[in-house]
Amino acid sequence: MKFIRPLLLTIFLIGGASLAAAQELTPVGHPEQLGFSATRLQRLTQAYQGYVDRGELRGAVLLVAVGDKIAYLQAVGFQDREKKIPMKADAIFRLASMTKPIVSVAAMTLVEEGKLDLDAPVSQYLPEFADLKVGVETTDPATGKPTLRLEPQIRPMIVQDLLRHTAGLVYGQFGDHLVHQAYRAANVSDRNETLAEMVTKLSKIPLAHQPGEVWEYSMAVDVLGRVIEVVSGMDLDRFIAERVTGPLHMAATDFYVHQADLSRLAEAQADAAGTSPSLPDVTKKPVRFSGGGGLVSSAADYLRFCQMLLNSGEYNGVRLLAPHTVALMTSDALPPGVGYSERALTTTADIAPTPAMGQGFGLGFAVRTVPGRNPEPGSVGNFYWTGAWGTTFWVDPAEKLIAIQMIQVPLSEDGKYRRAFRNLVYQAMASQE
Repeated sequence: MKFIRPLLLTIFLIGGASLAAAQELTPVGHPEQLGFSATRLQRLTQAYQGYVDRGELRGAVLLVAVGDKIAYLQAVGFQDREKKIPMKADAIFRLASMTKPIVSVAAMTLVEEGKLDLDAPVSQYLPEFADLKVGVETTDPATGKPTLRLEPQIRPMIVQDLLRHTAGLVYGQFGDHLVHQAYRAANVSDRNETLAEMVTKLSKIPLAHQPGEVWEYSMAVDVLGRVIEVVSGMDLDRFIAERVTGPLHMAATDFYVHQADLSRLAEAQADAAGTSPSLPDVTKKPVRFSGGGGLVSSAADYLRFCQMLLNSGEYNGVRLLAPHTVALMTSDALPPGVGYSERALTTTADIAPTPAMGQGFGLGFAVRTVPGRNPEPGSVGNFYWTGAWGTTFWVDPAEKLIAIQMIQVPLSEDGKYRRAFRNLVYQAMASQE
């Protein structure tokens, strides 16, 4: 029996490669049949070609689908501008935080098997977290300098906290409080160390918040990746291949670009000052499989993942999750009265899972909860996420709509394109013209 899963994985991966080669994405001939105006869809092409022509953007792959049919697919600009390589629809991009939904789905497969308990303390799976304290930052009256007062957890960090970013963890680069500084000093995101080594480092740094009390975007899904490894007995890359990307035939999705696909890798866009973002080297297999941001993928691959979610856990005859599990993941999981980090309130704007933005956060996704408050269009029930270097997607179940943008830009510029893409997609849903 122990040889069955590896054999199935091999079959999935071979089948996925052949499927990708045999079935290139093809938009429908008349997008009006899917509720889109062909004329208005051209605004998407014109807008992004304009970005390219003005030197603001190197290139992009844009995909809009309704159910299992593609209304719009366009590759614009360059995959590598310096080498004058045109962008192709099958280009591979660093997903950054669009990795998180995939890893969250992988975790929920273990929940469905009864091997992972969302309500269990994280320390049940990672004993090093058993004695984590919460660091309350105060000012020393004698010196005027900030200091940390260590307090016990009021209630333990649970697995659900990891999925919804209420674990008390942070990202070191997104703040300058003492806990953020400790993350940077410990280099907790070192790609040359394993997830186990990362957890050991984190276990020596206080939490920034009491578990369950504050939504702060964080390394929680990286920790979840280690939980998956412990529960499954597999490295995270292998588990994701076996449970998610293999069954969905996502042949280009992994923690690095395979040798045969290196020519498909999209290069990064420099900012206005000419500085390119410091992107990880994805041409070699890393030591650390970042559940929070390490995967690479193509638009076609991510479409299959989104279609599985839109279909309540099933894609092309393969069921990854039960409908009720997907419904749970795509519902607001934040408790009443939850607080928000400074970054959530001041810099994440339209994607913030706050009541002011009409949004919450589920188990791996932000979720639109009420109409009207968010400045960007979308239906109640939208779920989505975005990546630091410009990748973004959303699923709109009410419209059976999937939209995927693949670009590689500096973090400071991703919001501009994310918002433009969303507005341009929804304005094109006007086929009566």
